[in-house]
Amino acid sequence: MPLPENDFDVTEVAVPWRLLTSAGHVVIFATETGMLAPSADPLLLRGVILGRLGAESEAKTFYGEMLVDANYRAPLAWSDLSMGDFDGLILPGGHAPGMRQYLSSATLGNKVAQFWSLERPVGAICHGVLVLARARDQATGRSLLYGRRTTCLPKYMERSAYFATSWRLGRYYRTYPDYVEDEVRASLEKPSDFVRGPFVLSRRGSADDDRPAMLVRDANYISARWPGDAYLFAKGFLNLLIEYP
Repeated sequence: MPLPENDFDVTEVAVPWRLLTSAGHVVIFATETGMLAPSADPLLLRGVILGRLGAESEAKTFYGEMLVDANYRAPLAWSDLSMGDFDGLILPGGHAPGMRQYLSSATLGNKVAQFWSLERPVGAICHGVLVLARARDQATGRSLLYGRRTTCLPKYMERSAYFATSWRLGRYYRTYPDYVEDEVRASLEKPSDFVRGPFVLSRRGSADDDRPAMLVRDANYISARWPGDAYLFAKGFLNLLIEYP
């Protein structure tokens, strides 16, 4: 699970980590330089506006548990990753400025492309789908997502969060000038390969209720939209690890 050094989404990292480790898997973390433990977006821990719009309490509990995980406290460096050593790859999201280090990294993109060619389980959620959209297939030069079905953070979600908070936080919810959905759509072979899913703004899936959540699967690749899909996303990735041993 590669991460930026700062500002990743609490839920999209901690929930998959908890479900995977509880199932007996070992999650290895990696940052650009390695060594020092990364940190989540602080606003999602204390509340974005007036204590609201942040991570749910259970996700914050998982994050606190993750902070003492030895693999989290001593991440590898992206440049040192030997991608054949891993059974699966998870690309979490986040929207705060520190995410650009991860989303725009050519080094990480090349490593992700190497893993993609192995045809092992890959999961991306929210802004994490941008890493795949920007990475290039080593044989064709096209986006890794070309010819695949996917979802990502929908434009209406990104726009709504920005309009609701820009009076106080400026462009906090706008990581790049282009919307995530627009950039992901541009990387695909055809428009029908993008799955926006049902309209939702607040209802989130949980450990016991997946009804508000959505997941898109294309062979060994799964994608999801936002933190509200995190539990279903993690469960789907666990199933991929079973199907692709």
